[in-house]
Amino acid sequence: MSPHPPSPPAPASAPRWGYGTNGLTDLRLDDALALLADLGYDGVGLTLDHMHLDPLAPDLAARTRQVARTLDRHHLTATVETGARYVLDPRRKHGPSLLDPDPDARATRIDLLLRAVQVAADLGAHAVHCFSGITPENTDEDTAWKRLADELGTVVEAADSAGVPLAIEPEPGHLLATVADFHRLRHALGSPDALGLTLDIGHCQCLEPDPPADCVRAAAPWLRHVQIEDMRRGVHEHLPFGDGEIDFPPVLDALAATGYQGLTVVELPRHSHAGPHLAARSIEFLRAATRGGSA
Repeated sequence: MSPHPPSPPAPASAPRWGYGTNGLTDLRLDDALALLADLGYDGVGLTLDHMHLDPLAPDLAARTRQVARTLDRHHLTATVETGARYVLDPRRKHGPSLLDPDPDARATRIDLLLRAVQVAADLGAHAVHCFSGITPENTDEDTAWKRLADELGTVVEAADSAGVPLAIEPEPGHLLATVADFHRLRHALGSPDALGLTLDIGHCQCLEPDPPADCVRAAAPWLRHVQIEDMRRGVHEHLPFGDGEIDFPPVLDALAATGYQGLTVVELPRHSHAGPHLAARSIEFLRAATRGGSA
């Protein structure tokens, strides 16, 4: 694999909007996909969870084929997301992680990610999303980084074989929290082509030293998945558009200029109670912001 990142494509690309099923958990998956198609979305961020394509229930391959047919019927594409809060451990949010002290627990997370890679390949998804997890108590930073690199290497190899990029997300509060942390991991793994970046625009506003538009430009060579919502500086709270501080037209201009071809997925996991309303409101806002205005 080349140690150098690919050059970003020169021509600007039209945005392809998606909406995350973690913000539509009160809907059946078929109903959620029909809603998004009717609203004019291009795709969906499909979180593997007990209510939407449970990755641990029997007959995953058959159920995945059914979802693939539904996506095709609605002319939708997908990203496969692995951020379900309690899919592996019903009592510990996002547990176990890739950083868990127990190797058997880490293997449980690896198994989920490998299942996600297969699901993504079967769906024709453009990426699989993942994250590092929070550093466990009594674990020093060097040990945590070594665990992350050692465990994730297996998934990167599987993603490479499947032809589906693995896109790791910098998450506030996690070991891998910033774009700089992504590069630390990338270098530790030898800069594999199959490892890319999930860039969450709200997280850029929350935590990164540079403005979100600058983050997009700097991350362009490694962008494989984009999540978007509003947010305030220093506060990790996913907000509907207009409720935070982000100036979106420059961000969307920067994203278009990168030539990024994947989905840009609205990420409102704490607003499922108003999912249909916010899905409609969000795409209207994004379309207006792409034209340089506001909804």
